[in-house]
Amino acid sequence: MLTRAPKTEPLLKRIRRFFKQSHAVAAVEFALVFPFMLFLYVGTSELGQAIIVDRKVTVVSAGLGDLVARVNSSFSMAELNDYFAAAEATMAPYDATDLKQVVTCVYVNAYGATNIVWSKGYNGGTPHTKNTTYPLSTEMKNISKDGYVIVAETEYEYVPLLGYVFEDGFTLYEESFFAPRYGKKINEPS
Repeated sequence: MLTRAPKTEPLLKRIRRFFKQSHAVAAVEFALVFPFMLFLYVGTSELGQAIIVDRKVTVVSAGLGDLVARVNSSFSMAELNDYFAAAEATMAPYDATDLKQVVTCVYVNAYGATNIVWSKGYNGGTPHTKNTTYPLSTEMKNISKDGYVIVAETEYEYVPLLGYVFEDGFTLYEESFFAPRYGKKINEPS
């Protein structure tokens, strides 16, 4: 029996036939798209985690400032430590061992000049030096002329969970301002 030699198809016809084939297309598409989708999923998770921790740092700062601003002229160092601990508890379920907190009482005179009356730090937070100026915005100075401002600062070293998108950690910082609720000086805790 004689066999015929296969005819050679023109190149254009072979290319068309190749693109009409649909066997294993889904597997090839999956192999091409999967790494991108995995990166997108992990990136979204890490970014979401960072946003949540940043919001918690904001809540800690606002909570601490609000608690101190509610004091009626004087309170003890034990009470202030309780305020620090209560504010720190709002970081749960995240680790708060690296959470640094500072609360400062600033006097603003009638001309808008600032003076630090007292400042206390917690968990490694560095208090500001007494009788030095504190950088307040012009708006804050105008609102608080001849009065006091309670400034609560929170700093947190954020370390990403997986480290694929954010390779290194970074510092989250929040500063909150409050007027004393009773409109008068809050004495330094003793």
